Amino acid sequence: MTTENGPDQGRREPNHSTVMGERRHLLNLAYRLLGTLAEAEDVVQETYARWYAQSPQERDAIRSPGAWLTTVAGRICLDVLGSARARRERYVGEWVPEPLPAAGQWSSVGRPAGLGDPADRITLDESVTMAFLVTLEAMSPAERVALILHDVFGYSFPEVANIVGRTPAACRQLASSARRRARAYESPETSTIRHAETVRAFKRAWVAQDIEALLELLDPDATAIADGGGLAHAALDPIEGADQVAHHYVSIAERTPANVTIVECLVNGQPGLSVQREGAIVTVLAFDITGDRIQHIWAVLNPAKLQRWNDDADRRPTAGSVPPSTPRASDR
Repeated sequence: MTTENGPDQGRREPNHSTVMGERRHLLNLAYRLLGTLAEAEDVVQETYARWYAQSPQERDAIRSPGAWLTTVAGRICLDVLGSARARRERYVGEWVPEPLPAAGQWSSVGRPAGLGDPADRITLDESVTMAFLVTLEAMSPAERVALILHDVFGYSFPEVANIVGRTPAACRQLASSARRRARAYESPETSTIRHAETVRAFKRAWVAQDIEALLELLDPDATAIADGGGLAHAALDPIEGADQVAHHYVSIAERTPANVTIVECLVNGQPGLSVQREGAIVTVLAFDITGDRIQHIWAVLNPAKLQRWNDDADRRPTAGSVPPSTPRASDR
């Protein structure tokens, strides 16, 4: 990847479609680095603004527009990550990455689901699971950028160095450190089928307010984290231990109104749950599961992080739904 300006005068400026064809790559990169689609879209917009702020001659002199755009987007993300700690300190309660619905169910804000530009979609793979995104939060900005660029997107360390502003050797060390951090949080892989079965069993036990069934599903050291962002009622601190988590969810179920429905769905490519009230999704739950035991539950209630889930105004409960008397999302 090279971004040097060259003297070739015979090269024509890259056409608009070629440059905009990089949008999906940039959005995928920025979402993994920042953990929210809203911030990722802002980064992509700023990247293109900087591209078109150049003169035609300056754009024409760039040997690889894609490399230039990636470099700029990566550096913007690095700046955003650098200021994230201060912003998180002002955040109300716990912060959880923005969850994504299954492909085909969402598009950019303001576009009806199913009608959005495919360039606005995130590729859902193991590098966007909620567990992996949460793990990234424990890394320094430079570690996070080095790991994602090298291990996920396949950039060489000299290319990463050009973005991070360090030597290739330093970037290699950053990526190695990030991998060690990731392994510390890594759980043994669980098959998608078993993951889905465990999520379904959790839903049944939750609806039935069955403490014993919940305890059978939860790891003894299970944790539950809710993100309301100060915009929805949610627990401000992590809930730790199977007994505490089970009683917490049962207490929610006991106060649930009749117009709430739970729907099985895909969250960042893995089986999860969405909580709907009068057709609107008000909570999305993602799970980290080892074997058939739930290690972590992440519940997102912040409406700013659920915009993609509510793009389709005609969304209705599907085959995974359950009848009334289910847990009220606003009490998460």
